Amino acid sequence: MPEHVSVYQLLAMTLLVLVTLAWSAGLVLMLRRGRFEATVWRAAARSLPALPHQRRDGPHLETVELTTAEKDAFAHLVRQLVTGR
Repeated sequence: MPEHVSVYQLLAMTLLVLVTLAWSAGLVLMLRRGRFEATVWRAAARSLPALPHQRRDGPHLETVELTTAEKDAFAHLVRQLVTGR
């Protein structure tokens, strides 16, 4: 035992080392358990029969031809919005 270190300092250092080791072990266990649960959750999420499968592409686009009167009305509306009225 070093002469310049008191018994209380040695006990405190020993306690800190033991607490650090216990914390590290607990952290490793929690991370491993979380990784396992995440794997189980992902596997269960892939096979949900109640939810429909998502499509890879978007919905079909629909277009409508505007008449000349409708185009003029739209142009008039845009001009009004641009001028701020």
